Amino acid sequence: MGTFRIEGGHQLKGEITPQGAKNEALQILCAVLLTDEKVTIHNIPDIVDVNKLIALLEDLGVKIQKKGKGSYTFKSDDVNLEYLQSDQFKQDGRGLRGSIMLVGPLLGRFGKGYIPKPGGDKIGRRRLDTHFEGFIKLGAKFRYNKEEYFYGVEAEKLKGTYMLLDEASVTGTANIVMAAVLAEGTTTIYNAACEPYLQQLCKMLVRMGAKITGIGSNLLNIEGVESLGGTDHTMLPDMIEIGSWVGLAAMTKSELTIKNVSWDDLGQIPNAFQKLGIKLERRNDDIYVPAHKDGYEVQNYIDGSILTIADAPWPGLTPDLLSILLVVAIQAKGEVVIHQKMFESRLFFVDKLLDMGAKIILCDPHRATVIGHNFQSTLKATTMTSPDIRAGVSLLIAALSAKGTSTIHNIEQIDRGYENIDERLRAIGAKIDRI
Repeated sequence: MGTFRIEGGHQLKGEITPQGAKNEALQILCAVLLTDEKVTIHNIPDIVDVNKLIALLEDLGVKIQKKGKGSYTFKSDDVNLEYLQSDQFKQDGRGLRGSIMLVGPLLGRFGKGYIPKPGGDKIGRRRLDTHFEGFIKLGAKFRYNKEEYFYGVEAEKLKGTYMLLDEASVTGTANIVMAAVLAEGTTTIYNAACEPYLQQLCKMLVRMGAKITGIGSNLLNIEGVESLGGTDHTMLPDMIEIGSWVGLAAMTKSELTIKNVSWDDLGQIPNAFQKLGIKLERRNDDIYVPAHKDGYEVQNYIDGSILTIADAPWPGLTPDLLSILLVVAIQAKGEVVIHQKMFESRLFFVDKLLDMGAKIILCDPHRATVIGHNFQSTLKATTMTSPDIRAGVSLLIAALSAKGTSTIHNIEQIDRGYENIDERLRAIGAKIDRI
């Protein structure tokens, strides 16, 4: 189990460039299975979860060539479907949450898709019902082996249909879209997710020959085609990492420039930080965060009531940033309620922040009230264990702002979502060592 040792209390300075988007990569990489032609993808992040998925594709028989940093070509002209029934696949697929998105393209192109119950973060239940209900509506037969926790869908030919999703699931929508592009007839998906990463997937599929309208809305129309061709695709920067660096700059009173952030795809993220009183400046496509030497003050509602920051489907605030916003609020002037609606275990890391001296009331599994210090007292260094990717980075931000030397164990969770994070932090002045 890896460990970070962090000497906190230092101001940082410089530029940092966000990696390619993890959540986009997990969709885009699965889409290479939809064609036997070459697909080239750029700006792929070098992180554990993405590398696991690339290894899974290779084991499936996809021919993969690395062209340069973050750039790969994929050719799925000899896919080994027998691997899907192997014990090795049942083991490998279980360790990666994103493996669920292999099912849609496999079902669409080959008429069968299998997956073991995926693992990933310990942040509460993540239902797969939306995925499989969509496949069933397209005409697939569903089966589930309870003893092995193994799911399967099969169909001779998928047929387009109308469906109203029970939730605007990003991965569910992506999976259904990837199955529907090769189905017979027209598929209409209402209450579809419309996050920028899903828009990216749809635009890539259109370049491959798919017929999709309504991209960017919650109503997608997909006219099935016989086959798809190859394409080139460049992934967006990771919006969660961008938010992490904004939070880090505020907590450490540092002057940072975050490069090439694709401002137009950030949605509510800049606004959420501004509600906490954090100043952001748009400089071309960069975010400039000045050193907050006098701190930052929570902006209450216009009637004076306490601010609530909550997650919501796009264009609402992504749930992945709430852990970071919670930590940033620790040093704000004022109070804020953080309402995490989607996952019932994601706020359980606050006990570690309480040990550091934070003033947080955990109201229930979904809500926490943060009473800001306004930098009148600093957090104390401590020893912690990272429970998931986003909580891990939140604890890292807290440690970099704290007085003394902190230790964070189980940093493999952080490595799942952040590329070479210790090296990149050292480049802007952080005192962090990987043990």
